[in-house]
Amino acid sequence: MCQSFYLQRHSILNGSKMKTTDLIAEAVSLPVEERAMVIDTLLKSLNPSETDIDKKWASVARRRLHELRTGQVKAVPGDEVFQKIWNRFPA
Repeated sequence: MCQSFYLQRHSILNGSKMKTTDLIAEAVSLPVEERAMVIDTLLKSLNPSETDIDKKWASVARRRLHELRTGQVKAVPGDEVFQKIWNRFPA
């Protein structure tokens, strides 16, 4: 849909190249759902996902969540974690 957005806007300008400022102005005028799609597409183009790594991280996250829910591991409050770090590296 984002590609069709660009093509529609591009053809409106009679085939002339769209300026970045014009493109931004058009994007800002879109409904919030369409703006979110444009943003998501742009961010993905800057940082394409690495499917294998993403799958491995998802697997680790599912395992860790299971360990927490079943009581196999105990959650440590963030305050405690950061205090231990500060204690290890005094100013």
